Amino acid sequence: MTGFNWEDLMAFLTRRADDILELTRDHLVVVVVSVVLAAIIGIGLGILVRNRRIARTTVLTAAAVAITIPSLALLALLSPVLGLGWLPTVVALVFYSLLPVVRNTVVGLREVPVSVLESARGMGLGPTRILFTVQLPIAWPVIMTGIRVAAQLTVGIAAIAAYVAGPGLGEYIFKGLSSLGSKNALNYALTGTVAVIILALVLDGILVLVARLTTSRGLRA
Repeated sequence: MTGFNWEDLMAFLTRRADDILELTRDHLVVVVVSVVLAAIIGIGLGILVRNRRIARTTVLTAAAVAITIPSLALLALLSPVLGLGWLPTVVALVFYSLLPVVRNTVVGLREVPVSVLESARGMGLGPTRILFTVQLPIAWPVIMTGIRVAAQLTVGIAAIAAYVAGPGLGEYIFKGLSSLGSKNALNYALTGTVAVIILALVLDGILVLVARLTTSRGLRA
């Protein structure tokens, strides 16, 4: 296998800058779409099952078992049904993102102090208003932590989705691994891997900022 050469890497990055930027954009888009869908579904499920012990246990157990399925196996199962490209990628990413979102939603809502809920009821608030004006704002930092975990999961798994022609930086990683021994094999794999790491760090930083801006001032650490 051809060894690493810094000058060759710089030349490689210069020649393929536009291609790398496009792959990075596609990777970011598919992650954001998947995390948003997972957040909507996961928070909704968490709200529905938070006070139902059997339903809560069933949903959390199912999500925990589901996340143990190897990503390559899931993508291989989805591709004959959903085809190649964006659709199986998004479905797989939403699938893996649900556990941290649902779990943190349930935990966050159930950790709201009983005294706070009783005070809200004493003020004449109904269950729906208590949920949206008391419970969700208090639970929001915990829910956002779950969304951050889901985002980190999806950034990594999205790279594997290149197996089913999914969008993103996984294309470079797979291209490098499939051409081991060629001149640019290491450059492809290294570029894709480092770009995925940088994207994960940037996205997490953005979510930290979003969490801070959307959390009530009195709840900020």
